[in-house]
Amino acid sequence: MLTCHELFGFMSPALAGEILNFAFEEDKDLYRASLNAVAESRKVRPVFLERQPRAQRHTGMLAAFTRPSMELVAGNLLRSWLVKKQNAMLIDFMDWLGLTHERGAVEDLPQSMDDEKLKTAVDALLVKHPPEAVAVYLNAFNDMNGANWPNLKTLLETDPRLQLGAHP
Repeated sequence: MLTCHELFGFMSPALAGEILNFAFEEDKDLYRASLNAVAESRKVRPVFLERQPRAQRHTGMLAAFTRPSMELVAGNLLRSWLVKKQNAMLIDFMDWLGLTHERGAVEDLPQSMDDEKLKTAVDALLVKHPPEAVAVYLNAFNDMNGANWPNLKTLLETDPRLQLGAHP
């Protein structure tokens, strides 16, 4: 099971860039907070980063998000991207699991999930959504929620379709 900062380290640069660009374009407050956190971690003023060309700034920011000290920032970026941009995937997963939810968000997750139901839901996600985005979502889901389903952990560790770094 990967933490949020580890997910940024293992996902493709294209997907990591998509997540950061999403924050830049759609969630200015989150982007500003992320930029400030990176500036603080590098012991520079935010304006130093702001003056860099966006591609260069984003490359440096994404490298910073892979550090354990940036777990909170990486988690916030992932949550925002998942909830706002990948909401259809969250809704599909909850529907296929048969869980009651509010636009993909669940108040109380069950402590376990039936193996066959979980496998069917993951298979359906992989057919309908980009495999790398599915892998990021399922890793984040298992890391961020209180349930931590052992069968999902096993799927994430053994199913080659869910291995980050294996996607172009």
